Amino acid sequence: MAKTLQFDLVSPERRLTSVQATEVQIPAAEGYMTAMADHSPTITTLRPGILRVRSAEGTAEYAVTGGFAEITPEGTSVLAERALPLSEVTAEYMDSLIAEASAAAERAAPEARADADLLVQDFRALRTAAGV
Repeated sequence: MAKTLQFDLVSPERRLTSVQATEVQIPAAEGYMTAMADHSPTITTLRPGILRVRSAEGTAEYAVTGGFAEITPEGTSVLAERALPLSEVTAEYMDSLIAEASAAAERAAPEARADADLLVQDFRALRTAAGV
């Protein structure tokens, strides 16, 4: 059997999962990355995307909007700004996130506009990936 690591996903509202996982795919700011047992210590920021957790229970998927991930050889902890099981994501929820990000992009200073527009694109891609 593959080695496991402790995985915890929390948002300000609740703890979404705490499980022994074989791998965790994280939507990191630099691109998707996979954490497994014995991973080098890493801290990364998250961008909007789908976080996938593989464990003996199967694969669980969560929509995350941002936050941080701390990866150690023994475990991975994700502190998400917002997170929902993918099965709970609705079109209305995604539309509200896109509208919020679009409004912020409209107000962004010129030097921050490219990053703000990228965030809107990330939310649109998340909506598509979530299938809503």
